[in-house]
Amino acid sequence: MKFNYPNGKKYVQKNSLSKPVSNSTKDHSYSNRGMTLEEDLNETNEFYRERKIAVIHKKPTPVQIVKVDYPKRSAAVIKEAYFKQASTTDYNGIYKGRYIDFEAKETKNPTSFPLQNFHEHQIKHMEEVINQDGICFVILRFSKYEQVYLLEARHLLSFWRRMATGGRKSITKEEIEEHGFLIPLGFQPRIDYIKVIEAIIQSYKR
Repeated sequence: MKFNYPNGKKYVQKNSLSKPVSNSTKDHSYSNRGMTLEEDLNETNEFYRERKIAVIHKKPTPVQIVKVDYPKRSAAVIKEAYFKQASTTDYNGIYKGRYIDFEAKETKNPTSFPLQNFHEHQIKHMEEVINQDGICFVILRFSKYEQVYLLEARHLLSFWRRMATGGRKSITKEEIEEHGFLIPLGFQPRIDYIKVIEAIIQSYKR
């Protein structure tokens, strides 16, 4: 099926949420189950909802269907569609009365996170959320190390401004380790980012 953006450009599937490379020496029952970052987060959010911890959902992407084939009367096949508008961030919801909004990205680069993984409209959206006192962040996974970090959007915006003024076009892993939070991978939930959010909320009260 062919997708196009509102400006007419062809949509190309990115590998930002691709499956990590399998390693037969690892314990697949726990540390590496071949799940994408999106699948891990969806499973985590389901865990939160079932236990009434938080209500977080993946945002749907509005799509305009323009061409459909009917090979059978009982079946329809979508041949061409367009994204109605540029997406903002991947997830949003509520935790203890606080609005939560975040983007999730993955990289195979072992030493830095390329800022080209983000788009101008996403950065603007995060800025708007922060200005309304929402809790906004990005979840970043380094697939080589099976490491997941939470980086508050205020830091991402700082690195983005650095790039815009001629600085480096990526965030080093050392900078993410310094300004972000490492989220240990678990079983239930898989990526327990709410613990980090709780710590951030408590820091606001000090």
